[in-house]
Amino acid sequence: MNLLLDVQLGDDLFTDDTDEKPNPAKRLLPTDEQLQRWAEAALESRTTFEEPELTIRLVSEEESQTLNHEYRGKEKPTNVLSFPFDAPPEVPIELLGDLIICIAVVEREADEQNKSTEAHWAHMVVHGCLHLLGYDHIKDGEAEEMEAIERTILASLDYSDPYLEPMPDTN
Repeated sequence: MNLLLDVQLGDDLFTDDTDEKPNPAKRLLPTDEQLQRWAEAALESRTTFEEPELTIRLVSEEESQTLNHEYRGKEKPTNVLSFPFDAPPEVPIELLGDLIICIAVVEREADEQNKSTEAHWAHMVVHGCLHLLGYDHIKDGEAEEMEAIERTILASLDYSDPYLEPMPDTN
């Protein structure tokens, strides 16, 4: 598989005067290479596409909340939104869809759950990719299946089980 990945940063993440990326010293954003690795691990052997295309857009809380309200009727930002693309059979394109990941929510959840930010980013990319492939977690049986797949993928990437309760920070 040769994943074609388009990584985008939300427009409101830039300063008003420049087109510079957000200061990496303030935010631990994953690299394009990390995003690629995590997405490929999630898609490997789970898609028949030879060259799947995927967009991952990293956004602010404001953009996440707007999209979450528009598409899910929820009035708050969320960690990851998945927008699958269903091409008509006559269109020969291998576009999986788009993942919208809220930077601040991922960072906050990692802190609240006492996880490394990197591990939580990996989990959100894997989780979102599985949604694009049709997995869901609305019903208990679906949630158990999806979580088991996430655990397997994340373990293959050397990350611990994201559903284990972390030990409290004693420092």
